[in-house]
Amino acid sequence: MDTTHRVVIDDARGLAGLAADSVELVVTSPPYPMIEMWDELFTDLDPAIGDHLAAGDGEAAFEAMHAILDSVWDGLDRVLVDGGIACINIGDATRTLDGGFRVYQNHARIIDALTTRGFEPLPEIVWRKPANSAAKFMGSGMVPPNAYVTLEHEYVLPFRNGGDRRSFEPNAESRYNAAYFWEERNRWFSDLWTDLRGVEQSLADDALRDRSAAFPFGLPYRLINMYSVYGDTVCDPFFGTGTTGLAAAVAGRNSVGYELDPAFGSVFEARIDDVPALSRQVIGDRLAAHREFVAAERDAGETFSYDATHYDVPVRTNQEQSIRFYAAESVDSTDAGYRVTHTPFDGDDAGVDSPY
Repeated sequence: MDTTHRVVIDDARGLAGLAADSVELVVTSPPYPMIEMWDELFTDLDPAIGDHLAAGDGEAAFEAMHAILDSVWDGLDRVLVDGGIACINIGDATRTLDGGFRVYQNHARIIDALTTRGFEPLPEIVWRKPANSAAKFMGSGMVPPNAYVTLEHEYVLPFRNGGDRRSFEPNAESRYNAAYFWEERNRWFSDLWTDLRGVEQSLADDALRDRSAAFPFGLPYRLINMYSVYGDTVCDPFFGTGTTGLAAAVAGRNSVGYELDPAFGSVFEARIDDVPALSRQVIGDRLAAHREFVAAERDAGETFSYDATHYDVPVRTNQEQSIRFYAAESVDSTDAGYRVTHTPFDGDDAGVDSPY
């Protein structure tokens, strides 16, 4: 099995260059409106935003920033297949402007934008990120009533393109081979995620580091496994360092990303070389974690009625029997981007240290 991966160095507004119905899943994290690190980017795209901020008009700045994101959302229903899923990771913002402190609810504004464009909202996920500080408030110290709680969570907002689910041929191999383990389903489809940590920025270039807010690999990898099948195409309109593309390559999906800054294309070029080793590590970790789950369940007196077809492990349900992992064997450059060659994974050579 081969997958293809490309980075389009261009403005993502309208998703120009992507054919209609060419994407099955969108996984992205846009710049967060009203977070100061993104002010310059938004102002470059619309100078009026800088004027609003200078005038202390937070509401006008907030709406103008979201208008820029709206122009990206405008292209989603065209490129996504009917029933395709868009997952948007976003956090709210707190900010003081002109002496007034408030929260800017980015997640609510994006829900409104997507539903207005005909997307069906699905149950959202709260991603709770461990705080770096023991302080749980901002404001006036130890006395009421003027302190504010600290935001320690972000949202993952899934939407379906239209009201109908995707359809597949009965027993489609690409779908049933892409099944997940029972215990993974229970963890992944919870509405509260606490086992994924944010990432430290390791970019050498200060300017790139200031422009990057990468989510951890486990977040797009999890969403890709939840909402797509082998051979699907995953799009990230705000590609950055390419974590979504990396996760898609490891998961046996195709990817396409849009990025304004050409320097980030070089970052992804360096990262994709790690895909073969990373894919074996991730797959091995999942199998090892499943074996630990089985051992714990048996110690508790539980039994298993089914066996996996391709691996020497019992499984809880008959739908898990067809699970088959595909490891990346090689990465080759092409005129359009990269080609990753995958082969069925039959090994078992990793420990349990991944939260996927």
